[in-house]
Amino acid sequence: MAETTAPFSRFEWMIAWRYLRARRAEGGVSTMTWISLIGITLAVAALIITLAVRTGFRAEFVDTILGANAHVTVYTAGEVTASGNLDQTISDFDDWAARIAEVPGVTRAAPLIKGQVMANSRDRNTGVQVFGIRLDDLRSIPRVADPTTAQGSIEEFERGIAIGSGVARDLGLTLGDKIKIISPNGVKTAFGVSPRVNVYDVTFIFSAGRYDIDSTRVYLPFEEAQVFFNKEGVADEIEVMTRDPDRIDDFVLPILQAAGPDAIAWTWQDSAGAFLKALEIEDNVMFVILSVLVLIASMNIVSGLIMLVKNKGRDIGILRTMGLTEGSVLRVFFLCGSLTGIVGTIAGVIVGVLFAIYIDPIFALVDYVSGGGVWDPSVRGIYALPAKLELPDVLSAVAMSLGLSFIVTIFPARRAARMNPVEALRYE
Repeated sequence: MAETTAPFSRFEWMIAWRYLRARRAEGGVSTMTWISLIGITLAVAALIITLAVRTGFRAEFVDTILGANAHVTVYTAGEVTASGNLDQTISDFDDWAARIAEVPGVTRAAPLIKGQVMANSRDRNTGVQVFGIRLDDLRSIPRVADPTTAQGSIEEFERGIAIGSGVARDLGLTLGDKIKIISPNGVKTAFGVSPRVNVYDVTFIFSAGRYDIDSTRVYLPFEEAQVFFNKEGVADEIEVMTRDPDRIDDFVLPILQAAGPDAIAWTWQDSAGAFLKALEIEDNVMFVILSVLVLIASMNIVSGLIMLVKNKGRDIGILRTMGLTEGSVLRVFFLCGSLTGIVGTIAGVIVGVLFAIYIDPIFALVDYVSGGGVWDPSVRGIYALPAKLELPDVLSAVAMSLGLSFIVTIFPARRAARMNPVEALRYE
């Protein structure tokens, strides 16, 4: 038999299958097999779910950054005025924008006015950041101009003001209501500077998908913002959008060369780089921790196989005396353990993928059962728990589970293969 039995032959599969499905009364360890199977299933599912949430969170975070903010902000180093203040405004902003727009890969260059003011409606107040922008440029901001999440028509922007959904919620505003904008740096009089107060109609309410943006940002027509902030004929910065924001470093030098010698650039990676780096470190740590969880689940296979080898000592002795080689015995018990790992991994992939696909209703149920408030957007930054399945993440979880299952199975399988048939049958 030793000479004719090929590795992983049908005979070896048959013996392994009989051992796996044997009841405890027959010397089997089906209970331990089920424990190992369930443990691996849950561990693999947890790993896939975590990787999906990690990928989804990073993708959503980056998408909200790129969908509502400049990929590159260009401003000037400025000069000190006679009064001792640093003036960083751009007087020839249209020329700057035109030159930057000609850089290959740049899709838009728009002059902006920025300022922080107080917004008021009836008895409610909140601090907001005003962006002065032209209508054509506002249309090109994906997350702001998205008609599926916005209220009102963006075409009405120039006769009023566009506000974030969080600002509208905080001030109790809807379309057509009036909002009062108060700037401390207002009109200069003989008695000093008096606050400037203007009232605008709310013509557009957007939702960028980021809590901090929706609750603080409002847009004014560019010329109106220039007047409001006493910046007639100048702009604060140039907002630049590119075709490939992931390669933003390749665009910085050409943009600066096009803008001029006094230009300074600040990319989206400069502003969010620390957070993205923290996410990457957290991702690596979570993968290691969950890999340990998979290892712990795989160790149940070792326990089950050791018990199986002990219970099947007489069978091993008989098979060896019949001519079964050490290699065949090793492969039989290797199949017993690896089959548990394979089935558990497949089940874990199914559970993990289904959980990631239906994470919204599952999380809604958890939120309902717990009484609400599980996900606080003011802390998380985004409004829902995202999950994004990526094939490399699923494959890495499968490789981790199968690799550990196969490795830990080898040791008890070798113990069975090296068992002396005489010793195994001595007390039978």
